[in-house]
Amino acid sequence: MNLPRIIIAGTHSGVGKTTLTLGITSALKKRGVNVQAFKAGPDYIDPAYHSQASGKLCGNLDSWLLSKDVLRELFARRAEPAEISIIEGVMGLYDGLKDSEQGSTAHLAKILNSPVILILNARSLSRSAAAIALGYKKFDPGVDIAGIILNNIASKRHYNYIKSAIERKTRIPVLGYLPGDHHLKISERHLGLVPVTEKKVIGAFRGILAKSVSANINLTKLLAIARQAKPLPHSREIIFKKELPKGRVTIAIAKDKAFHFYYQDNLDILKHLGAEIVTFSPLRDRELPKGIDGLYIGGGFPEVFASDLSKNASLRQSIYQKAKDGLPIYAECGGLMYLVKNLIDFQKRKFPMVGVFKCSVNMGNRLHRMGYVNVQVIKDNILSNQGDRNRAHLFHWSRLTNIPKNSTFAYRIIKDKDNLFYDGLVTKNVLASYAHLHFASNTDFAKNFINSCRINRDSAHFFSVR
Repeated sequence: MNLPRIIIAGTHSGVGKTTLTLGITSALKKRGVNVQAFKAGPDYIDPAYHSQASGKLCGNLDSWLLSKDVLRELFARRAEPAEISIIEGVMGLYDGLKDSEQGSTAHLAKILNSPVILILNARSLSRSAAAIALGYKKFDPGVDIAGIILNNIASKRHYNYIKSAIERKTRIPVLGYLPGDHHLKISERHLGLVPVTEKKVIGAFRGILAKSVSANINLTKLLAIARQAKPLPHSREIIFKKELPKGRVTIAIAKDKAFHFYYQDNLDILKHLGAEIVTFSPLRDRELPKGIDGLYIGGGFPEVFASDLSKNASLRQSIYQKAKDGLPIYAECGGLMYLVKNLIDFQKRKFPMVGVFKCSVNMGNRLHRMGYVNVQVIKDNILSNQGDRNRAHLFHWSRLTNIPKNSTFAYRIIKDKDNLFYDGLVTKNVLASYAHLHFASNTDFAKNFINSCRINRDSAHFFSVR
């Protein structure tokens, strides 16, 4: 399958991958090119920027969480209508799980047969940039580094020196550069970039960035590289097979500035399997949508909006009562933080939350847990069954405190042989976990959730008409 595509990779984190991906996407869109964006790895913030720039929902591609066939299926599903797919990599090009290639940008490039455009930070470098580029080229000959873009260039003369050295030593074309300009940087905070939902000037920023990209990067050559990509290897249809949903259910999704960390594929899979999705805002809405059969509260920044979430007592009470009545509720990371009794923020201020679980969450001054983990299911829940083994990703600054002794956990988490802990608080039909799950990694997640919603709805209806 011929699908024009490139991967924007970096020599390391912070080199400017997101900025360049956003800029190239915006510049091509201005030319009338139909662009589909993707993000490698377990990320929620960058895809929102790329979705806004491309006008199409950005997909996540994670070569550790997902099989090769699933990755190719998810990629092809979104890429087919587009003229070019631009995939932002994760971390440095070869950085994967521990000392392996799994989960790395390079691994994804090989799975998708995609050419790579390498971003190199040229600040305070001249000819040495060629040594870096040569090392990346030779490290794994199976990775096709088809072009290089330089970031933080001081002047046109600076650019020409580095371009000449790299092309002479590596035979890789240098496609252009971005100048060292603080106006071309996106602001950050503790989980990475400030989400696009909170940035009021993103449109103006994209315009400035697109103008700089168009002036300084050879987009014609970049498009040619994408169109010369090798055919995508054939993949079996695993996720979006034609299935007849067994009766529709309605699932409410929390979506606003406080909660917006969702893999788009998770929502698409739920809809494919027969779920109608309705959204609501824990910040603004005073009650849950009417007639729902389930509730999904994803991650986000409840700690930033804790005061407003706490003040919305009527919605908190509505969710509490639904949980007590047996409504299936899945809460992930930020959602878990919302369902506990109290949230204690960075300034040690305490805010009452929903209170489904009688513990608290405390924000820390550094990351508490981060990275890929294996999950052993030790208790049946609305997504999985005891004995199941799954893969997940963790990234959180908070920790649970004041956990009652009678609390029940669904998961035993294994990060490595010396790092074992429990996660996934369970009560009735509620599952709240720090672990982020990709529903394409195990089709039973969405099927079990929908089935739990259907069973609870039908049983409630049965008792109401007796």
